[in-house]
Amino acid sequence: MRYRKLDKTTMPTRDTSTPVVILASPHHGGLGVTRSLGRLGIPVFNVDSSRWTPALFSKYCQGKFVWDIDQAPPEQSVERLVDIARLLGGRPVLIPTTDSAAILVADYAAALREWYIFPDQSRRLVRSLSSKKEMYFLAKKLRVATPDTHFFKTKDDLLERAETLKLPIMIKAIDGQLPAWGNKKKLIIRTPRELLDFYDSVDDKTVRNLAVQEYIQGGEDDVWMFNGYFNERSECLAGFTGRKLRQCPAYTGVTSLGMCQENEDVASIAEDLMETVGYRGIVDIDFRYDARDGQYKVLDVNPRIGSTFRLFVSDDGMDVARALYLDMTGQPVTAVRACPGRKWIVEDFDLVALFRYRRDGKLTFGEWLRSLRGVRESAFFAMDDLVPMLLMLRADVGEMLRRFRPRSLNTNTAAAVPSAPDERNVCC
Repeated sequence: MRYRKLDKTTMPTRDTSTPVVILASPHHGGLGVTRSLGRLGIPVFNVDSSRWTPALFSKYCQGKFVWDIDQAPPEQSVERLVDIARLLGGRPVLIPTTDSAAILVADYAAALREWYIFPDQSRRLVRSLSSKKEMYFLAKKLRVATPDTHFFKTKDDLLERAETLKLPIMIKAIDGQLPAWGNKKKLIIRTPRELLDFYDSVDDKTVRNLAVQEYIQGGEDDVWMFNGYFNERSECLAGFTGRKLRQCPAYTGVTSLGMCQENEDVASIAEDLMETVGYRGIVDIDFRYDARDGQYKVLDVNPRIGSTFRLFVSDDGMDVARALYLDMTGQPVTAVRACPGRKWIVEDFDLVALFRYRRDGKLTFGEWLRSLRGVRESAFFAMDDLVPMLLMLRADVGEMLRRFRPRSLNTNTAAAVPSAPDERNVCC
């Protein structure tokens, strides 16, 4: 198959002929990978469930395939991926961007490896890191600091332990592909009344998929991230640290505004953990600083590329997606020198976050404007690739219209669920 030739950036690459297939490209994550690799002249192809996802309209996307890996049986998804590889020719580099995509690749690595290039990762390890429950016990076993977390079999078990739980607490879905409550995957409960409301709104099946974690109090600047790429010997070839300045939804969500900042403690914990478990590939880890004991505690480990990865770019243009591509195609990965102070923003997410932080008295409009100084890159707006921004606006307008559409008077499902203490996940 012949590919379009695109202008390359100045970052040195010997060979960009091997194509890339991005497995799932929701919102901005897949778009970032598409642009990062496409700007090097690498042929990039996207697979996603929605034909309107912004990445599919990037000028750096050389082909699109509409397929829903979350709804189709996994065997059919593997067959579809094999068909795509046959069409493209050769062995493309395969990059999953979601938990379900990473698990699919790990589960069916034997069938996919003939057709694709990707890190040789343990299926059991990928599933352990993706599960909030298994990750918690793995961290405890390895003596890695992590917030105290509880798991319950029934809602009555939760009620019995309610008096001993130290509020506030964070409710998370053990399986990140399933919601913890309503359509939310994370929820902060601050008062006994909120806990009782939550108890009334869930059933035993839902409770079995819940991780009830202590919520470490502190400011947004106490939330840290590590992005890294580890080779076949679990050596970190590219590692970055930074802070979540704002999140969407506020306090619990993905990064809407982040800043690259060196933190040797966070980097050391992350690199030691990945080396100990024998991890290979891209990883995205969230930490929170606990002022009570002065420790950085692991919150989540994502065994895949994170949607915030373009916050972390070295002075010569290296990021974890490019490091993976170079290593997987047998090319050297240059030493990484981070750019402290570099900021990155998800435009629509951060606007939504502004209203919540402002409502809570944590942020004024003037402070929000001043915080945008130093933003070096946006998730959607790019002068060399404008169409995805229009698709983002289209999706956001559609979501607003859907939410303000009058509800049927016969709808009683929503009424049975009490208002959450944190806003609904409208954009994440």
